[in-house]
Amino acid sequence: MTRILLVEDNELNRDMLARRLLRSHYHVVFAEDGEQAVQVAAAELPDIILMDLSLPVVDGWEATRRLRAMAETRHLRIIALTSHAMAGDRDAALKAGCDDYDTKPIDYPRLVGKIEALLRA
Repeated sequence: MTRILLVEDNELNRDMLARRLLRSHYHVVFAEDGEQAVQVAAAELPDIILMDLSLPVVDGWEATRRLRAMAETRHLRIIALTSHAMAGDRDAALKAGCDDYDTKPIDYPRLVGKIEALLRA
């Protein structure tokens, strides 16, 4: 079963997306901030990380850079998620180390397509 780390500080967004992922037969673990994301990713080694970029404690940009700097997590696949899509954000997310980028509100079929494409890569 594919393990997904969902990093999202908004409880409503986290719950809604987690329920859809679970119905699609993914195993979901959670983190509510970037610091937790780094800790959970190192402990769980998920197949995919869905990383909100606007997070408390440590933002998603920095959490991604930290994950890429650690030998045990640098290989993990990361999809950046943001509701504040600005010109250049996609390129900045990729430069920070994300493998892909998606916007909120989530287009679930599109997101699943990105998850499955990264799993095949």
